[in-house]
Amino acid sequence: MFTLDYLMIFKNTPPELATFLVAMLPIAELRGAIPVGLVGFDLPIWVVYIIAVTGNLIPAFFLLLYLHPVAKWLRSRSNFFDRFFSWLFKRTRHRFSARAEKYGVFISLVTFVAIPLPITGAWTGSVAAYLFGIPFKRSMAAITIGVLIAGLIVTVTTVGLSAIF
Repeated sequence: MFTLDYLMIFKNTPPELATFLVAMLPIAELRGAIPVGLVGFDLPIWVVYIIAVTGNLIPAFFLLLYLHPVAKWLRSRSNFFDRFFSWLFKRTRHRFSARAEKYGVFISLVTFVAIPLPITGAWTGSVAAYLFGIPFKRSMAAITIGVLIAGLIVTVTTVGLSAIF
């Protein structure tokens, strides 16, 4: 099970730190961290929420600041990274552009990050913000709002599911 795998990886790590680190991981983000903290480590809800949101926002901050120079540098020096970033940017543009045209870039970025599905979240939202040229402050605000909403959705879902089982 997803949660048990993370528990095994972080078995010698303090629960709060493990929850924080899982929230920083791409793909897992807070969708993985909140169940790990609540179900796996039995931490209080408010502690898990704060730790997971904070852990999820830290990579977004650095991605928004450094994605452009790092991607540019890597693409110029490696065919592998050039192909990887071409694939990543094409995929992100495809997933985000229709929503951006329909609802506006800010609202689209908030909802893109807020919906806790695979390949949506702060990491991909940061890539989308970069690709669509959204300024840092607006991007960070939209991603923060999205992460706060996603955290609430995942927390409520996790607490509801754990109460059933």
